[in-house]
Amino acid sequence: MAEVIEALVTAGKATAGPPLGPALGPLGVNIMEVVNEINRKTEGYEGMQVPVIITIEGGNVDISVGSPPTSALIKKELGIEVAKRESIEDIVGNLTIEQAIKIAKMKFDAMLSITLRSALKEVVGTCVSMGVTVDGANPKVIQRRIDDGVYDHLLTS
Repeated sequence: MAEVIEALVTAGKATAGPPLGPALGPLGVNIMEVVNEINRKTEGYEGMQVPVIITIEGGNVDISVGSPPTSALIKKELGIEVAKRESIEDIVGNLTIEQAIKIAKMKFDAMLSITLRSALKEVVGTCVSMGVTVDGANPKVIQRRIDDGVYDHLLTS
């Protein structure tokens, strides 16, 4: 029967200490190999809390890394801690379309989107509720531009 360990770790900085070490120790796996693999898989989310699921069956170890929320990735790109707004008109930051595409690529596997274009629309949609503009424009305008294919050349590169 497979053993499953779920933990929340700081990306790129997992250690053999709690919560991983005590959970992995009794299972007879090489803890440092598991920790190093987690750090390798999470390096793109450095400094953020990410969910990790470790499945151990026989001698096989499978590590799956979840993705932080899209809003957390947007805040990281903008260098802000809180997307706080006093009113709906308040703008807390501006994301470039290139940054939005980067986030869409990072989140793509965790999204329900079938294409990178639709994943980009999801990221831009998150900007609406956060008070973040995209390329200096209202995110709803950017979504229409995405529909019109304005950014297709950036999605294929």
